[in-house]
Amino acid sequence: MAEYKLTLEKREVTGKKLKALRATGMIPSVVYGKDEPVMLSSEYVATEKVLNGAGYHSPIDLDMAGKSQLAIVKNVAIDPVSRKIMNIEFQAVSESAVVEATTPVVIVGFEDSEASKIYHFALTQSIEELDVKAKPADLPKELTVNAAALKSVEDKLTVADIELPAGVELADKELDSEQVVASLYDPAAEAEKREAEGTTEAVDAADVPSDNGSKPEETA
Repeated sequence: MAEYKLTLEKREVTGKKLKALRATGMIPSVVYGKDEPVMLSSEYVATEKVLNGAGYHSPIDLDMAGKSQLAIVKNVAIDPVSRKIMNIEFQAVSESAVVEATTPVVIVGFEDSEASKIYHFALTQSIEELDVKAKPADLPKELTVNAAALKSVEDKLTVADIELPAGVELADKELDSEQVVASLYDPAAEAEKREAEGTTEAVDAADVPSDNGSKPEETA
């Protein structure tokens, strides 16, 4: 049984009439599966809470007007101005079938590394999420990468360092295992570099001729 549950009701309204439905505090949705798509709606606050928890990676038990269906979120339409949820697309899944889901990549242990504690390096994450394949019950909430062993500024975390739970594999079989997930940089060195570049620019500006073709006069 899924950790997240959501109750929905069937809807008949479509198109421009959905505006009136949203005004009542409901979110329209569609559940896609083997049969014809099912048009539904659910209460806004309850739906938002479930989406915040489940995201695109955890299965949800849908109560579709009394009919139970396991599903994962495939797409959420957001209003670009109000940032409110406008529409949701669910994909019906089977408990025994392997499905794909987008999963966040989370870096752990960096605060315990020599790179952080001794050298005060900072970490830049270049891969925030990845698609994985697993049965719905095995889909992880996140993929973790342990950064506790980082020392030198040349050290990196790669796809090969991602800890895949049992029953979970990456969906992209051609993904390079050496692709960088996160890398280190030295904030102090970067600040010195910017300061040096600023000084050089100031010196160059002093050599620029004035409007009459001569360099600015020196002052005593």
